[in-house]
Amino acid sequence: MRKILYAVLFVLPLLFSACSGATASTSLDVTLSDFQFTPNTFTVPAGKEISVHLVNNGAVVHNFIILKLGTTAGDSFDDADQANVYWEQADIPPGAEINPTFTAPTDVGDYQIVCKTAGHIAAGMIGKLTVVAGE
Repeated sequence: MRKILYAVLFVLPLLFSACSGATASTSLDVTLSDFQFTPNTFTVPAGKEISVHLVNNGAVVHNFIILKLGTTAGDSFDDADQANVYWEQADIPPGAEINPTFTAPTDVGDYQIVCKTAGHIAAGMIGKLTVVAGE
């Protein structure tokens, strides 16, 4: 009986850690193409400096905009949405490759990422930044 109990106590934590989900990263590698971010979901540790590698493979200007916690841009980005921007890398021309940095929010949660180029949100160019407790 003790062997079973020890086995359960040893194996159970391993199973939970294996199922814990995505690991937080301090670097993001993103390709922007017409109407999508690839990848489109990211997990970062709260309050840490994040390096971003953005490549615009699309035919038009793109943007990588992180909105504040609890806000969304709806179907299009307008002047009212500007007050909800947490961090923005705007106007990335076609063919450009840039490497900005930002400090991740300190509030844990899901943040919407959008491209504010007209029609791009409605076409599905959105993503999600998940901020987890700092590591």
